[in-house]
Amino acid sequence: MCLGIPMKVVEVAGPGRALCANGDVWVEIDTLLVGDVAPGEWLMTFLGAAREKMDEVSALRSRDALSALEAIMNGGEVDIEAAFADLIDREPQLPEHLRSGAPN
Repeated sequence: MCLGIPMKVVEVAGPGRALCANGDVWVEIDTLLVGDVAPGEWLMTFLGAAREKMDEVSALRSRDALSALEAIMNGGEVDIEAAFADLIDREPQLPEHLRSGAPN
C-alpha cells in the first residue's frame, strides 16, 4: 500500500525538483507532474514524487489523519472525531465519472 504524504515546499532545487518538509523530515521531491512550485506551497507526495498541489488546510488535515493512523498502529489513544472531522456525519460520495448516468 502507498500512502500520500503532504509536504511543504521549502525551496526549489532545480527544474522539476523541490526540497520539501514533513515536520523534521526533509526530502527532495520530483515535481514534474505538478509543474512549477514555490516555497510555502503544499504538495501531496507519493514515493518521492508530487502528484498534486493542495491548500494548507487540506494538507494539515491529511497530516493529522496520518498521525492518527500512526498512533493507532502503535497502540495509542486517538480522538477519531478530531482526526477525521471532515468524514464524520458524511455519506461516502462516488467520483463524478462513476455516478449513474455519467458518460464513460
